[in-house]
Amino acid sequence: MLLLEHTPTITMGTSGGEDGLLVSPEIIERAGIKIIKTDRGGDVTYHGPGQLVGYPIFDLREHGKDVHVFLRNLELMVIESLSDFGVIGETIPGLTGVWVGGEKICSIGLAVRRWISYHGFALNVETDFDHWSFIHPCGLVDRKVTSLGRLLGESPGMDRVKESVVAKCGQVFGLKPVLADENCFGKFGF
Repeated sequence: MLLLEHTPTITMGTSGGEDGLLVSPEIIERAGIKIIKTDRGGDVTYHGPGQLVGYPIFDLREHGKDVHVFLRNLELMVIESLSDFGVIGETIPGLTGVWVGGEKICSIGLAVRRWISYHGFALNVETDFDHWSFIHPCGLVDRKVTSLGRLLGESPGMDRVKESVVAKCGQVFGLKPVLADENCFGKFGF
């Protein structure tokens, strides 16, 4: 599991296109935000500082060979992590990701090749909501996004959220967390 924060970026998944943008690509790029088309599932979303992006690189042959179960377990991992901060996350039938009070706090867009997962989730810890105003998040016109910082009145801090996500990932997927070389892949890994 790679955990990181991106520079301001709007990504377009396999279900998305420029129709998910609310302004022209030129306006977005002038705001210092890159636009990138990806091969992950899902629609248009934003990544940027204050958002914990996780790339679970799992061999699904060792995790049931079921992409939908894997996706639901990622949602469960995030819901369990949110509970560490007193926030009750939930899923909404027919929609991917994790929600709090009808607002999206975590987007998930997966890709799997030869049973190896890549791409992953984006958990809003303390993001710049001005950047979200350029898109229909995940193609959802009538839904809003939120963050832990917004819900709690202040950010719990990225390091605390990373530690929680690592612990919950270990519990949900039955893995033992190990520290990676900070010069190589960051502070956390499996």
